Amino acid sequence: MSSPFLSCPPPPVVSASDEPPALDTLSCSLTVPGAPSSARIARAAVRSVLHAYRLDPLVPCAEQVAGELIATAWQLDPGRSLYLAVRFREDILRLSVYDGHPPHPHPRLAAHCEARRRASLRVMAAVVRDCGGSWGFGESREPGGGTRTWAGLPRAGASGYLNE
Repeated sequence: MSSPFLSCPPPPVVSASDEPPALDTLSCSLTVPGAPSSARIARAAVRSVLHAYRLDPLVPCAEQVAGELIATAWQLDPGRSLYLAVRFREDILRLSVYDGHPPHPHPRLAAHCEARRRASLRVMAAVVRDCGGSWGFGESREPGGGTRTWAGLPRAGASGYLNE
């Protein structure tokens, strides 16, 4: 039986336009090691992605948030890979970090761990609040489990960060 395909399809034609990609296509993810240098890597990646989408006014706020999300995840789950997701939907930049730190079954341990995570994210929480955004954390829905920590930064608020 012969195949109807004789060769791979040709690549799509790309115009030489200087237009940025559509904002609703901003969907980027990155896995970084659970190491001290990972916050720097996350900040650089977020800066590059936002620049490509011409969202440069959001960079100072987004870099701060991404760096702190990764740094906290690293402190609570050192040595294991961390996953950063960056999305832009409904005029909100969404940053999520997944780490492998599982929820604690004992209520006291769970409360202590939650307090530790909140304390580590105190500066980030202030930045998000100043931008009119929201943040939180909870059990990850990823197959490996762990914790998902996220922040939503409205474009208008994040654009004005450091300009007021």
